Amino acid sequence: MTDFTFHTAETASDASKPLIAAAKSAYGFIPNLLAGMAEAPALLEGYMTLAGIFNKTELNETERQIIMMTNNRLNGCTYCMAAHTTISQGAKVAEDVIAALRNNTAISDPKLEALRQFSIAVNESRGWVKQHDLDAFLAAGYTQQTVLEVILGTSLKVMSNYTNHITQTPVDSAFKANAWSADESEAA
Repeated sequence: MTDFTFHTAETASDASKPLIAAAKSAYGFIPNLLAGMAEAPALLEGYMTLAGIFNKTELNETERQIIMMTNNRLNGCTYCMAAHTTISQGAKVAEDVIAALRNNTAISDPKLEALRQFSIAVNESRGWVKQHDLDAFLAAGYTQQTVLEVILGTSLKVMSNYTNHITQTPVDSAFKANAWSADESEAA
């Protein structure tokens, strides 16, 4: 496999340097995902911008993490599952929700479970969701706006999950305590 470069503030291109600096300021370190994306400044900028936009949706932190972690699991992204588990814990997402997302089990809250199921439907159908999936999601109390925000979150995860697969991004030490593998999820 090709060895991809994970950039530092010193090795990043001029176009990536301010983005890397912003990431270091926000997180206290440069996450390996962003260090890898720095090879393509447009990807790094696109990902960071889209992440900021996703945070402006009507979805709360738990709902956003449900969308992202569901996609991470379905896409088999070990890096993002570890990172988003840590992020979810820091954001006080309920432990039972985090466990359900990591283990592919139902969330006890019916509305949140409807969001998880709809996120699965969007990912697995590549957006060609069945009418009954859409109807169930709307019946759970979500809106047409939320339908489209699920697509936004799914798009964000395509960028990061696919980057991690290709670059074989190593999990940062800040996330290692929450390491995850698809094998563990299937065993649960």
